[in-house]
Amino acid sequence: MFQKLFHRLVQGIVVMIVLFTITFFLCRALPGGPYVSEKALPAHVKELMMERDGYNKPVHIQYLKRLGNLLQLDTGLSSRLSGRPVNEVIAQSFPVSLQLGVISMLLALTIGIPAGVIAAWKKNSSVDFIVMAVAMVGLCLPSFVVGPILAEVIGRKLGWVPAMGWSTYDVISWVLPMVTLGMVYAAYLARLTRTGMLDVLSQDFVRTAKAKGVPMHRILVKHCLRGGLIAAAAYLGPAFAGIISGSLVIETVFQIPGLGRHFIKAIETNDVNVIMGIVLLYGGLVVLGNIASDFLILWLNPRARSQS
Repeated sequence: MFQKLFHRLVQGIVVMIVLFTITFFLCRALPGGPYVSEKALPAHVKELMMERDGYNKPVHIQYLKRLGNLLQLDTGLSSRLSGRPVNEVIAQSFPVSLQLGVISMLLALTIGIPAGVIAAWKKNSSVDFIVMAVAMVGLCLPSFVVGPILAEVIGRKLGWVPAMGWSTYDVISWVLPMVTLGMVYAAYLARLTRTGMLDVLSQDFVRTAKAKGVPMHRILVKHCLRGGLIAAAAYLGPAFAGIISGSLVIETVFQIPGLGRHFIKAIETNDVNVIMGIVLLYGGLVVLGNIASDFLILWLNPRARSQS
């Protein structure tokens, strides 16, 4: 198991270096340069800023310097936010994005897994068709479409919950962003859980348990759930990272003070350091999520654990 962890960490490091390289050259390809503003900078000021940030050096020197800084967890200064350290910007805004992602994933787990189990239990019944139909609708409707509709209907017209804004301790302000972001992942989890449960329910030991008169709820929870969740577990790792990075659009729709606004503004103003810092942060989350997902599968599946 430790050997598998080591291999996954090495793969993660390689992935992060490749991601850094791609992001570095894509940022250089952005039009305008990093010092574009509404008011033109004096030539000597722009020259001093380029010397400070190393933009007057050859590309390979810039690449190696930035890579060395990132290895020391130094993401540089923001050219848009009056020279604020990017680490400070991330530390201030990321907890909000993380909170939104966590509660949205909890909602997805709370709805998706029970829905998938019930659909598998009631296979080919009206309950199964209704659950899968709702899940298909959830998969087809993107969050940037659902969000404004919920904000307009439930937030503004009905006034049940705030249409915009976010408070860390006000649960009511979480409702619309949490539902918008979590329902798509709940739909994925419902379909994956149903598929995994159907596979386990077709096994011989389930038929034996039914023949012995074991109650169905006990068969589902005690004998089938652990094996039936393997497919969903493989999805959970990247899904958790995806639900946090996917909150970028939702934060813009609902005016949430997370990383989303900084990321979008950084792209608009060519703030290279902020773009690089946020991209690598989310890339690291994807790598860690996949590693956590692998070990969750090993815990759920004894056969995979013995092979590893």
